[in-house]
Amino acid sequence: MSVRLDTTDRKILAALQADAAQSLDEIAKEVGSSKTPVWNRIKKMREAGIIGQQTVLLDAEALGFEACFFVLIRTSEHDTEWQMRFLQALQSRPEVQEAHRLAGDIDYILKVRVQNARAYDTFYQALIAEVKVHNVTALLSMEEIKSTVALPL
Repeated sequence: MSVRLDTTDRKILAALQADAAQSLDEIAKEVGSSKTPVWNRIKKMREAGIIGQQTVLLDAEALGFEACFFVLIRTSEHDTEWQMRFLQALQSRPEVQEAHRLAGDIDYILKVRVQNARAYDTFYQALIAEVKVHNVTALLSMEEIKSTVALPL
């Protein structure tokens, strides 16, 4: 389903990205509309798949997940069976926050959030025991400078 977004739709999306927990009244006031039209627009954008799952952002460090690793993976395996095993391995591990297949010298990059380096090693050992990889490089993030899930509307 293709949906054309106008300025009001984009304002609604920006308001939801800033704080999805705010009330319809607050969003309507912010975008210069009333509650029912805002609700109808949100419903239409959900049905079109523009608005996906709503969740809450947790503070990883406050919960003890102090280490963030970016894991670069090269593989010599590219067949469907290996890819399915690899995907299954990643999906079964909650430490993997993001996984991307790349163009270029590196095949995959993972964002892995764990308590510490020892927890990363446990993750790493389990991953390589499950799927064969050619080379793994782990980069520890020393400081998170910017993190957002908001799109530049």
